[in-house]
Amino acid sequence: MTDNGGQWERELVTKLATAALREQRRARLWGIFFKLLFFAYVTLIVVYAVDWKGRGDMTGGKKHTAMVEVSGIIAPGSDASAEKVTGALQAAFKDKNTQGVILRINSPGGSPVQAQTIYDEMRRLRKKYPDIPLYAVVEDICASGGYFIAAGADRIYVGRASIVGSIGVLMNGFGFTGLMDKLGIERRLITAGENKGMLDPFSPLDEKDKEYIKGLMKDIHEQFIGVVREGRGKRLKETPDMFSGLIWTGAKSIELGLADGFGSLEFVAREVIKAEDIVDFTEKDRLLEKVAKRFGAGAASALAEFALKSSGGFR
Repeated sequence: MTDNGGQWERELVTKLATAALREQRRARLWGIFFKLLFFAYVTLIVVYAVDWKGRGDMTGGKKHTAMVEVSGIIAPGSDASAEKVTGALQAAFKDKNTQGVILRINSPGGSPVQAQTIYDEMRRLRKKYPDIPLYAVVEDICASGGYFIAAGADRIYVGRASIVGSIGVLMNGFGFTGLMDKLGIERRLITAGENKGMLDPFSPLDEKDKEYIKGLMKDIHEQFIGVVREGRGKRLKETPDMFSGLIWTGAKSIELGLADGFGSLEFVAREVIKAEDIVDFTEKDRLLEKVAKRFGAGAASALAEFALKSSGGFR
């Protein structure tokens, strides 16, 4: 009885000590968690203050050239989305010290709807602010939707080796019917509406559907052509293949009237607008937003790990 009693007491002491150790570890983890939370809170406040100050002093009260970037694919949610570009243009024109606005374009194109929205806003702002010129400066590429936007500028400047043009519209996809036949796969497509399954990649291509889509593409293409003719006016030297989707060098684009001359961002600001100081109005994620996104992802991971450990992960 004495030995059994002693063993029972030792087991009880061991269990109590283990439980106490776990509680200490949990308490320590909670302490670390709240310290990190407080540190993150203070950091975000400091970052916000610095970011806000930087934005407020962006123009510095001096006469300047305003610059807006159109870089990458033109699509909703991208850096070159209509929302971001039009917002940046509005801020650039509204600034009382802006002497001229430059769209610096480096884009292979994208959504025709997004490009049209940007183009329309460019034309609206030029009418609202008739004394502020709007120029496009092409870097490596200004094709398709990128050129759609450029056509809305007063003048277009390019590099000799810039790629310009691709005035056309496309829709592409894939067909898997041959592969499905080889694998013995049967497609079961049920629709309400005879055209609801149009261009389904797992069904044979219907010529009627193909002709309909070609008509749709032609309509959008004509809109694109209309924008180029409106924007370039008599400067355009139309050729049979101008609107065929071909691309040209910057030098050739000047010959065709698709561009006006050679010039970099700095050259246009200094020699054309006569305001050498360049202020970037491009809408980008603020420092606070970048930190918040990174902190959010890191905090979620840390919190998950913390929850796992605090629930008994030390066992």
